[in-house]
Amino acid sequence: MAGKQHFYLILILGSLAALGPFSIDMYLPGFVDIAQDLKTTESTVALSLSTFFIGISAGQLLYGPLLDKFGRKKPLYFGLALYILSSFLCLAVKDVNQLIVLRFVQAIGSCATAVASVAMVRDLFSVEESPKVFASLMLVIAVSPMLAPTAGGYLIAALGWKYVFVFLGFMAVLMLLASVFKLPESYKPDPNYSLKPKPILTSFFTVLKNPQFYTYALIGSLTFSGLFAYVASSPTVFMKIYEVSKTGYGWIFAILSVFFIGSSQINSLILRWFSSKKIVNWALLAQCLVSLTFLIFAYNNWLGLYSTITFIALFLCCLGLINPNAAALSLAPFSKNAGSASALMGALQMGLGAFASVMVSLFSEHSIIPMPLVMTVAALTGLLALWIGRRFIKTEVEASADDTVMAH
Repeated sequence: MAGKQHFYLILILGSLAALGPFSIDMYLPGFVDIAQDLKTTESTVALSLSTFFIGISAGQLLYGPLLDKFGRKKPLYFGLALYILSSFLCLAVKDVNQLIVLRFVQAIGSCATAVASVAMVRDLFSVEESPKVFASLMLVIAVSPMLAPTAGGYLIAALGWKYVFVFLGFMAVLMLLASVFKLPESYKPDPNYSLKPKPILTSFFTVLKNPQFYTYALIGSLTFSGLFAYVASSPTVFMKIYEVSKTGYGWIFAILSVFFIGSSQINSLILRWFSSKKIVNWALLAQCLVSLTFLIFAYNNWLGLYSTITFIALFLCCLGLINPNAAALSLAPFSKNAGSASALMGALQMGLGAFASVMVSLFSEHSIIPMPLVMTVAALTGLLALWIGRRFIKTEVEASADDTVMAH
């Protein structure tokens, strides 16, 4: 693959994968304005974030079989069209319940881009290359929390919160055009693939019973749920507890994203000397230590704005090392069922993310403790999953049957 073609492919796939995170991050600075405009509370507005997570989780189970049946591009077109429609309908909402429903529909559309981008990485690159490709995708994805809250803060201040959804709608239109004209079809449609419930469930079960898949998919999803806990509680923590402005909040988000980007790119260098397995081991241990220390500081009221930012930055550094390697190891045993595998991985990730965001919203709006508490539980549970799951993996595969197999 030529260097220029490789660059554009990574850019398009990364943009598709970033649509969901961008949809989450961009409207966060508008929570206060949305609550005032729709005459409700910020906690109720936060439910539109939780339903978005739920929609992505449920929708990925739908798109996995469709990607294996019809190829990667047709389901992707459908999802983008649904996303564009629901985004522009958000302009007409009159109460918070309408926003909550439309955000769910918007999520159903955006999860097509998430599943397709991951499956196409598995289609187009060998598993030896995929951790580096996932890290490159993370570079594009990580730009979203750098740009989205900052841009959202300025856009909301200038035009109002509804124009966030106008921006997202037009962004999806550009992605649709890029997908039609620049993205190759990476998987031949399988006319024999049945969309009846029984064979679909059989395909999912085939993926789920693989110990390597459920071990690393669970690790990646649990640690990633700590990120969702941070995202869901950050408006309260920074704008209410620490009294940061909307634009200031956006800049804090951007600064923290630099650590996420940096660690994911350092991962590409570390892979020259260490396996994905070893990186996951050490990064997960470090994340447990960081989150536990964060919780102790929060419980004893030792935290200030800068120390809070420091602990979150360290947590995100660990996540940037864990996530691409866990994703690559999860998908490594599959080629034929890559669509179903990526859908299950995404559904688990978003499902646990939705659960984490709901958990932090149940606690007091005047305490920082829910954020490090959920982060700590997520990291420690991920370490437990690693310790238990590895006992069932007889041969750890770093490539599928269609690639060169490496095991240890």
